Amino acid sequence: MSDSGSGYRGGASGDGGSFQPHAFDPWAEPELFRGVLSRRVFAFLIDMIVLSIPVILALMFIAVFGLITLGLGWVLFWLVSPATVIWAVIYYGASLGGPHSATLGMRVMDLELRTWYGAPGYFVLGAMHAVLFWVSISFLSPLVLLVGLFNARRRLLHDVVLGTVVINSSVRNPVAQTARTF
Repeated sequence: MSDSGSGYRGGASGDGGSFQPHAFDPWAEPELFRGVLSRRVFAFLIDMIVLSIPVILALMFIAVFGLITLGLGWVLFWLVSPATVIWAVIYYGASLGGPHSATLGMRVMDLELRTWYGAPGYFVLGAMHAVLFWVSISFLSPLVLLVGLFNARRRLLHDVVLGTVVINSSVRNPVAQTARTF
């Protein structure tokens, strides 16, 4: 009865030891988490601008359309709220599930979303990330952000629930310097 490489790595999941440790260790690689919370705030503001531009354009179109149709077009204003929610979920799902695993704001701020075991994001994870953020911020406004101050990976409440982590992508993917020719 020898063990002879059973593959057990300390996992308590009972599935033959396929437990995966966290891919990003804040003690071994602190530069991955340096400044993440402040960058996330600015990325959020950039994303709010990106999300609001099509909504504002739609509101202006409906207003002008209502004038042209003598008020009949203003009935379309009731579509703005559901369309805004759908637009936000698609934006976050597509951008966090895309090849960069980051929204436009996160890309500007050199951030990317990863699962706790290091895999890139996917559409459903990105959409759920947005939905859970908006639901949690509605009920626990300041507490959602305070959670990030008390953990080494700077994860917010919705990150902990979904098993995601936001890291500095500039540290993971350094930009190659171009050769200078004089």
